[in-house]
Amino acid sequence: MDQSSPIPERTTNYRWMVCFLLFLVTTVNYMDRGVISVLKNTLKEDLHWSETDYSNIVFCFQMAYAISYLVMGRLIDRIGVRHGLGLAVILWSLASIAHGFMGLLKGYGTLDLYLIGPVPATVLGFCIARFALGLAEGGNFPGSIKGVSEWFPKKERALATGLFNSGSNVGALLTPMIVPWVTVLFGWPFSFFTTGAFDLCWLILWYFMYQSPDRHPRVSAGELAFIRSDPIAPPVKIPWLDLLNYRSTWAFTIGMFMTSPIWWFYLFWVPGFLQDRHGLNITQLGPPIVIIYVMATIGSIGGGWISSTMIKRGFSINFSRKTALLVCALCVVPVFAASQVDNMWTAVILIGLAAAAHQGFSANLYTFVSDTMPRHTVSSVVGIGGMAGAVGGMGFAKLVGYILKWTNNNYFSLFIIASSAYLVALLIIHLIVPRIKQE
Repeated sequence: MDQSSPIPERTTNYRWMVCFLLFLVTTVNYMDRGVISVLKNTLKEDLHWSETDYSNIVFCFQMAYAISYLVMGRLIDRIGVRHGLGLAVILWSLASIAHGFMGLLKGYGTLDLYLIGPVPATVLGFCIARFALGLAEGGNFPGSIKGVSEWFPKKERALATGLFNSGSNVGALLTPMIVPWVTVLFGWPFSFFTTGAFDLCWLILWYFMYQSPDRHPRVSAGELAFIRSDPIAPPVKIPWLDLLNYRSTWAFTIGMFMTSPIWWFYLFWVPGFLQDRHGLNITQLGPPIVIIYVMATIGSIGGGWISSTMIKRGFSINFSRKTALLVCALCVVPVFAASQVDNMWTAVILIGLAAAAHQGFSANLYTFVSDTMPRHTVSSVVGIGGMAGAVGGMGFAKLVGYILKWTNNNYFSLFIIASSAYLVALLIIHLIVPRIKQE
């Protein structure tokens, strides 16, 4: 053996550790926002809220989330994923913890606010806390999508996006398992304190383990070459308003506007639906919510796997992404019957299938941005689309509150809207961008 021959360097796979970190942050992100949905009936009883009080609190979160998506997306493009996402988590952990102190406002009764009228003090306090949470949480997806675009070539991006996006399902799954237990033992404020503590634990991991791929000591030259294997377009500075000239920006934005509100509906109202329609109490919510979000987790990964596998087998990006989007859109349709069936588990399976399809649809929709836009604009475009999705969620949250009030908690029309939104969104996306390619 020639002793002078160099030893070949082992090719690393650290990009999947980065994907795991993004999965974890998405998990704690959804735990923070989902606590209130699990506690909805508990808070309504303890703090004497109406259905419209709750919808107003959700509305405040969505309004701040819309603002945050826009601002945080641009900020992360400027300061980078490491510091941008870290800053977002610091802020939303503090906002989450603040929720736990709002019960102290019970003694203040109702406040008469100028131009608004009488508002329960606890509702006002939760509106402020939810607004602060929304302002910070909007950094999660722009940061994570940009992280994926920096660490993965196109042929792996949908799978990586599906994997980290499955954290939203795991977070939504863990919340009804942890929150009732903490609430029964220590009271509802400690549920908010607990999730805030999880955020801070993730933050420590993030700063110890994350760097950009070209600066990371655990990334081999072989892995870096693989990450950079796509043709790199020359960097061109694009002013923020000029992003609105791209057809891809509009296609993504409309897709988010039409489908994100449906996910918010599942997240914030499905626990209440199961309690109202099938008589569950807070300690009985765990099993059906677990089933829904286990299915959603499978859908998130599966939706990304479909298009990534098709691309690896030689199909075009356009055909692969749109086929995956169509499959997911068709799987949502049966959810229209969820409020009409008498068997709770049948309703759970229908909602679970729709949630799984939503997540598969989202994995491919998010990847659509990095397929079509220059890398240095990805967070900004995701921010624009995320803002549109949150604005749609704001309007839908108000609509849900009024529909439930007017119909005495009948969810049928809401599930009809949910069942059709994805097919309409896909048709519009296809009309705007007939062929997916780098612009």
